[in-house]
Formats: sequence, structure tokens, C-alpha cells
Amino acid sequence: MFKIQTLNNISVVGLERLPREQYEIASEMSQPDAILVRSAKMHDMTIADSVKAIGRAGAGVNNIPVSALSARGVPVFNAPGANANAVKELVVAGMLLAARNICQSWDFARNLQGSDEEINKATEAGKKNFRGFELPGRTLGVVGLGAIGVQVANAALALGMKVIGYDPTITVQRAWQMSSEVEQAAGLDDLCSKVDFITFHVPLTDETRGMINTSRIRCMKEGVVFLNFARDGILDNDAVVAALDAGKVYAYVCDFPSNKLKNHPRVITLPHLGASTGEAEDNCAVMVAEQVRDYLENGNIHNSVNFPEVQMPRSEGYRIAIVNANVPNMVGQISTDLAKAGLNIVDLLNKSRGDLAYTLLDVEQPVPETTLEEIRSIDGVLAVRAL
Repeated sequence: MFKIQTLNNISVVGLERLPREQYEIASEMSQPDAILVRSAKMHDMTIADSVKAIGRAGAGVNNIPVSALSARGVPVFNAPGANANAVKELVVAGMLLAARNICQSWDFARNLQGSDEEINKATEAGKKNFRGFELPGRTLGVVGLGAIGVQVANAALALGMKVIGYDPTITVQRAWQMSSEVEQAAGLDDLCSKVDFITFHVPLTDETRGMINTSRIRCMKEGVVFLNFARDGILDNDAVVAALDAGKVYAYVCDFPSNKLKNHPRVITLPHLGASTGEAEDNCAVMVAEQVRDYLENGNIHNSVNFPEVQMPRSEGYRIAIVNANVPNMVGQISTDLAKAGLNIVDLLNKSRGDLAYTLLDVEQPVPETTLEEIRSIDGVLAVRAL
């Protein structure tokens, strides 16, 4: 029986992927085998030694101490792309909100006073202040072409927009999913100089923090619109507000309210709605539950932010999963310990990612606990499991 602790409300649709005859699930639990989490902050949390995996029902893992878990040999799984449609729809909505001044005009209309005749007269007199523009023919810049960015790019093309994308680390899988009509930017500065709208779909790192600043804004078109449903901090808010006040930037639509932004007349701040749909929450929970289950039961790794991708079909043998430092001769030492126990290897897969390496082994007979302890004692081995 595997024990799963949930730190937030995880969609029932996802939890149903963990059969009750094999899994015990609770929000309060001692010695869990895995933890499922959404937004709960885990950096100051004491994580039990029994934990073998963390599953984040979402894409970002800023709330999880990934480095510390890597040092313990614990994979952290996430759900990239599970909320892509939800965020894509919000980006499209954000472009329309900005282009048509919908929030400002709604605020104007709902604050009208007087009789219906007076309201009608004020409406006709005031509507000229909210004149907008249409999307076809405008150019959208997409920074980050992962699951979300690709969907946004394709949707914008369907609306009649031109699209320029920038992502120096785009994967082959995402490139296949993206329309060939998306133009490739030579660099971020090249993209910024050409667009009417720019949307961001990148994590917050040292490289992306403040990537939109005073100098980059200076090189942009007059009347550019910013959309940020990724992470707070990617845009320098001081620089954006100054550019809004100067009329250089037309509007800013984002998911991150602050005192500096929330009352600005050209800013629309939403309460972090990017993935806030029932469908997205279900999709994230299903994906991460299935990944954690496959790891606990079979040792396979898919969509881990700190471990290599490892998928090995089960044979009729007995499986061992080993996490170790990515240094020479680890597989040789492990094989030697198995040979001493008279265990023949049926199948083996070894992959590495950065400082970590991960090995799945299928052998013909059950592995004695003494052999598992010998493998654990190898310098550099972080975790060993017999499945």
C-alpha cells in the first residue's frame, strides 16, 4: 500500500487514477511515499525521509525545494501543458480586453447615473473615449514556445494576426506542433522591435527576471501591449508604469496585482486566473497522479523537472531503481554487487541529467536486502528501491 499526502485540494478526477486498493490518500499523514501539491509552499516544510516523489499539479515548481530533493534522490514531477488551453484562452481574452478597452468602458458604463434617457445620452457622448482597434494584421510576439506558447501562437494566427516567436530552447516536439507561419525572431531584441502585442510564457529565472526593462521598452513600437500570465517579475513594473504614463505602452494585462499596478487606468490585473478552470485542474491532477504512480510502481520517469526521462517496459524479472551522482563507474559497481549475489541482469536502462543519474535494472530473481544495502553503501548512491 502506497501512502500519498495531499498539501492542497487535488482534483478528484486525478486522485481516482490512484486505485484505493493500492493507495491511501490523506491531507494529514506520517511517512508518506509521495506528496501531491499545487501552490503550498514546501521550502520551510519538513519532508519525511519516506518521501520518494513529489508531484506538482501544475507547471511551475517555485514552491518546491527542487535542489534539496535532488540531493536526496527524489524526483519532482510537474504537469507541463495540462493547463495550456486555459492559459491560451486567457491570453486571447487579454488581447481583446486591451484592444477594445473593455474593462475601462465597463467601469464607465456601470457608474453612469440618472434616468435611462440620461444614461443613453451619456453613453453616446462617452463611447468615443473608448475607441479601440482590431486584432487582424497586428503582430503578436510570443516569448517562450513551450506547450502554452505554441497554442497561443497558433490561436493568434487563426485570429488573423502575424506571429513572431522566440525560444532558444524550443523542443522538436513543440516545433512540430507549431504552425510554420510563425516567424522566428533572431533574438529577444529583434522580436521586441517588431510587435504590437507581446506575451510571455517562460519561468522566472535569473535570465528572465526583468527581461522587459526601460531599455527594451525604448526600442519597441508606440502603443505596444504587454500580456503576462507566466510569472511576476518577468517585467520591470517600474519601467512598465513609466512607459504607460508616457503613452509608449498602450496597456498591460497580467495575472499579478500589486499596489503599483492594480489601480492604474491602463492596467488590467487579474487574480492569477491563468490555470483557474475546472478542466485545467482536472488535467493537471490526472497527469501528475499518473506520473507519480508509474514511478512508484514501475520506476519510470516522465515530466520530471530534475530527473532524466526514463521509460522501460516491465519484463518478467524483478526491478531495481537506483539514483546516484553522475560519476564514472557507477553502473559497473552496481553490476558487480548484483553478480556477487548471482543475479543475472535481464534488462537495463541508465540515463543522466546534470549531476544526477538514474538506472533501472530488471534481474531474474528477487534481490536480497543484503545486496540492496551493498548498493546503497556505494559512494555516490542516493536512493535504491526494489519494485
